[in-house]
Amino acid sequence: MIIGILADTHDRLPLVDKAVKRLNEEKVSLVLHAGDYIAPFVIPHFKQLKADFIGVFGNNDGDKDMLRKRFAEIGAEIRGKFAEIIIDGLKIAMLHGEEEELLRALINAEGHDIVLHAHTHETKTYKKGETLVINPGEVCGYLSGKSTIATLNTETLEVKIIQIE
Repeated sequence: MIIGILADTHDRLPLVDKAVKRLNEEKVSLVLHAGDYIAPFVIPHFKQLKADFIGVFGNNDGDKDMLRKRFAEIGAEIRGKFAEIIIDGLKIAMLHGEEEELLRALINAEGHDIVLHAHTHETKTYKKGETLVINPGEVCGYLSGKSTIATLNTETLEVKIIQIE
């Protein structure tokens, strides 16, 4: 299975639309969003995804009740500040990552096959023991000047960082 991974969309609607289009082109079956959507008006832009969607909140997300409502309206799921997802036998932990000590402890515990996080707006993929750590970077492109998403092949554990043009 191919999973799409994104984060830090920060209401940048044209880039959200491009990211959704690219995820559909990549034929992902599941999209995981590691937080910082910001406002509820961005959520309908995810409706065009041809995949299931699970997200968590980031530190800049505003009206969480309205975000949950908007996600429910498009058939997507937002879990709160943390999600544990088991897919194709892989145990995946997802959080935004603003609590650095918590993120480090989660990675160092090596209790998950994959830890997905965001917050730094920097793409990064590495292994800590047997745990694969993935930060897809930022869709918004505000800090790095690059809009990025990632895909993960659950069979090979290959991560592909994709720049959105």
